[in-house]
Amino acid sequence: MSLIFAAKSIITMNPSQARATHMAVRDGHILAVGDASHIAQWRQAWGDMPIDESLSDKILMPGFVEGHTHMMEGLFWNYDYVGYYDREGPDGNVIAGLKSIDDVVARLSQINQQRDDKTQPLIAWGFDPIFFDGRRMNTADLDKVSTDCPVIVLHASLHILNTNSLVIEQAGVTPGDNNEAVRRDENGHPSGEFLGQLGMYMAMRTTGLDLLGAAGSAQTLINFANVARQTGVTTATDLANPVPVEAVQTMRDTVSQDSFPMRLVVAFQGGGADPQAGIARIQELQSQQTDKLRFSLVKFVADGSIQGFSARLKFPGYFNGADNGLWYIEPDRLKALISAYHAAGIQIHIHTNGDECTDVALDAIEAALRENPWPDHRHTLQHCQMANRAQFKRMAKLGVGVNLFSNHLYYWGDAHINITMGPERAARLDDAGGALAENVPVAIHSDAPVTALAPLFTAWCAVNRVSSKGVKLGGETEKLTVEQALYAITMGAAYSLHMDHEIGSLEVGKRADVAILEADPLQVEAAHLKDIAVYGTILGGKVHVNKRGAK
Repeated sequence: MSLIFAAKSIITMNPSQARATHMAVRDGHILAVGDASHIAQWRQAWGDMPIDESLSDKILMPGFVEGHTHMMEGLFWNYDYVGYYDREGPDGNVIAGLKSIDDVVARLSQINQQRDDKTQPLIAWGFDPIFFDGRRMNTADLDKVSTDCPVIVLHASLHILNTNSLVIEQAGVTPGDNNEAVRRDENGHPSGEFLGQLGMYMAMRTTGLDLLGAAGSAQTLINFANVARQTGVTTATDLANPVPVEAVQTMRDTVSQDSFPMRLVVAFQGGGADPQAGIARIQELQSQQTDKLRFSLVKFVADGSIQGFSARLKFPGYFNGADNGLWYIEPDRLKALISAYHAAGIQIHIHTNGDECTDVALDAIEAALRENPWPDHRHTLQHCQMANRAQFKRMAKLGVGVNLFSNHLYYWGDAHINITMGPERAARLDDAGGALAENVPVAIHSDAPVTALAPLFTAWCAVNRVSSKGVKLGGETEKLTVEQALYAITMGAAYSLHMDHEIGSLEVGKRADVAILEADPLQVEAAHLKDIAVYGTILGGKVHVNKRGAK
């Protein structure tokens, strides 16, 4: 197929040709980019190609690349959203946020009353107690919803969940045990909060539901891709998946469909006891890759979340005096895992929220590089929200990139100032400007479903650095310019996935993956970057129009 797209303007992200008005596509790749006269020369040499004028009033730019999301974004819409902020679903409908614990309990009680089978588990997601002053949700709250079925409320961070008393009983938790995965009240009784990967497993197994397994279903993938299309994303990750054998064919069949509007990069969930088995599994998966489905990474989750008080922090720890967080992977074991996967030539992405965890990850990468030098490994630290300039300098020397969770600034900036970090450290939260200044490759992300998948909003966060209450975090040195932020959600993210030779810019030879916008992000005020509407996407030359963009 050959086709020419005419646009009001094309932002190419190619420094040698920053702007254009026309893009010629052949067989899913970009044949030419330029103005009408330039494209006419290609038409003369390559034969007459039809011109699509339907986007002539739109702004085109490279399809956004989301380097840290999860297919859970598609799965969770099968359950009930109870987050603080409004959230748009894959069908384009907006679910209103809830502003108190009582509101959450009321919504869940209403949902339970409307169910035909009230013995089935009731699952909700998106909750975050840090937004509510005075207290945390407990078993008494969720017992008001039901004592006849498991009730589980997943926190937005996906590192903690709340349950009713039935789940505590069925999980075998007793008042006298010392399991650090179970939070307790001042009297030593289980509060209903389960922490970290172990805690999540303990609670979820009582329901008989396998969320990770369900995340590989065809409908989950379709939901995920539809959310991505609505926000201009043409390549997204599922950044931690055990990739069971039975899920691979479903992924291949679903993603390969022409109507599926996204490329998917799946990171194997590392951390198992036998790294050689994991390495063999990744190598097997790589033999099954397609243009639209990649298995190229391993992901380690080394600590928890700062807002959940489960991340590992250096001195002085948490601003409110909370105990230091959890090692999801102990330092010695993380070092051994990184050494093994690095030696096998597999790119590694590591979740490091706390600055102590960042140091441990860098120590392990440095040791692996001494054993097996690799000049273009592109190992990437994910989230990495409290990294300081010294750590960024070290990353640059080691060739390590960073994918910062810039949405933290808006959603949890106030909490970091007042509760978790204190004002001095909160000023450097997700310091993308500092990382670039130290020559660290930078991408930024949403971690959907933790926050909504919306790259222009993520870019807005990195540019404006303002919390939900309007508080500025840091100064000019921590900010990105609009140009830098757009690079971070296109070429920066593509680089972090070792895909910058295929996607991330609109230039000859690359895949014709495009975000279609209603306004020019380089011409609107920086404060309005998040408000730009997305008309749709182009994937491999095929146009996918959003429902709200259809005429």
